[in-house]
Amino acid sequence: MHFKSFHSPLLLLLTLLLHIKVSAGASNQKPDLPVKMAKPCTISSATGAFYDLTELRISLPKTLKKPLKHNRVDDWKARGYDYHNNQANFTLNICGPIAQKQANFVGVEEHLWQNVSAFYELGSERFSIGQENTTLLLRGRRLVLEYRNGSPCREQATNLKDGNDLQIRRKSSLISFHCDKDPLAAPSSALVTYVGSLDDECSYHFEVLSKVACVTSEPAKQLVGPGAVFALICIIAVLVYFIGGIFYQRNVAHARGWRQLPNYSIWAGIGSSIKDIFIILSSSCMGLLPNRRRYTMIPSGRLHRRAEDENRLIDQLDEEWDD
Repeated sequence: MHFKSFHSPLLLLLTLLLHIKVSAGASNQKPDLPVKMAKPCTISSATGAFYDLTELRISLPKTLKKPLKHNRVDDWKARGYDYHNNQANFTLNICGPIAQKQANFVGVEEHLWQNVSAFYELGSERFSIGQENTTLLLRGRRLVLEYRNGSPCREQATNLKDGNDLQIRRKSSLISFHCDKDPLAAPSSALVTYVGSLDDECSYHFEVLSKVACVTSEPAKQLVGPGAVFALICIIAVLVYFIGGIFYQRNVAHARGWRQLPNYSIWAGIGSSIKDIFIILSSSCMGLLPNRRRYTMIPSGRLHRRAEDENRLIDQLDEEWDD
């Protein structure tokens, strides 16, 4: 009998806890989803190394407001040095098209001009050396970015035949990133250097020295939201309150049945409290209704005077009968 009385309130708590676990397990069984792609211009290695070069991408402000001091709005420049006797300098962007829109690229279709990420000017001509690309590559410990499908290469190295189809070799760029360990360097700053190109002027190599090219740890992914964490803490607190209270009431206060619940008198009085509140509210609402017949109390003074008048009248009648 005591065993049954102990489990009557505790059984509900155990059932609630089991329901929570089953619901949590069901929510974790998600259908197969496609693999989430990495964020553009970021890459992580199997050893835990993480790179994020998004701060090197130049973007023009969407509004006409003056940009912040640390926000760069000009594309990255690289001096050509001995390339064509120092007559050509390079302009490029990282993981994005040229911010300052350009046109009339040699051998590039007009609808692709907006995707050009690197180019150089030679005389009155403008040559593209690669289209936009946001996929970083790790080759050993070297972080690189490739731009392809630029302007056609020089004629003596352009034509390769594949059956009856004529293929054209196009200019490309290879950008290698190096870590700038200067503690005073700004995160969005970089030094872009032109390294060289092959004799056929089809491949160009650049190096970028920047603080964001240093190895970092990948930001932790938050799997549970703050609302779920708060709800879990509340559930645990309620369970500890009830289970601990039942244990105390049974073993210390020697309570049985529903009296094992902590603060049983409060829980038992909730029903009567709700009933009283309902009665009070109902009476208040009925008192506000118009055109309602009401019983009024006669003042006590008026009752007293009326009783004296009645006594005087009786005495007068008695005297008349005596006469």
